[in-house]
Order: sequence, then C-alpha cells, then structure tokens
Amino acid sequence: MRRTLAGVAGSQEGNRVDWGESGFWIAVGLVGNAAFALRFVVQWIASERAKRSVVPISFWYLSLVGAVILLFYAIHRRDPIFTLAYLPNGFIYARNLYLTRRTSS
Repeated sequence: MRRTLAGVAGSQEGNRVDWGESGFWIAVGLVGNAAFALRFVVQWIASERAKRSVVPISFWYLSLVGAVILLFYAIHRRDPIFTLAYLPNGFIYARNLYLTRRTSS
C-alpha cells in the first residue's frame, strides 16, 4: 500500500501526494532541486560583491549538476513532461561552460 498525504483541496484520490517512492529517490530529487536553487543564491552573492549583475562560472556548474540530477529523477519517475523540461538544459549549460572557458583562456 502506498503512503499518501491528503491535498489541501480535499481528500479525493486526485488531490493526494504520492510519498511511496524510496527514500533514495526522494533524496535524489531534493538534492537536484537544492543544486538548481543554489545557483541563484551564488549568482546573487557574486552580483552583490561586484555591485553589478554577474554570472559566475559556479552558476553554470550548479545549473548543469542540478539539471542532470533532476533529469535522472524525471526519467526514474517516467514523467515525460518533467523529462522534456530538463533534457535540453544540460546541453545549454555545458555549452555556456565551454564558451566561458574558451573566452577566459
């Protein structure tokens, strides 16, 4: 039997969150989300220090790591929308890393 948490809208089956996944996969999803969210904190701190808007290289690394982890999580969940949302991101972030490294050398 799967564990569920009743949704805010009521206790109908369609309004429940599925907590039946293994702890490992929940942790994978949370780590991916944390890496993806942390990139904005890193960018904000770098911009505050520089007193202008900057995008540090760590922003792109966190973007790439977060997108790859969330892509694996989406594939595990067999969610086509979630998978298609993160599939192209890794290529874009890798390209930005390549361009950043190429122009800094």
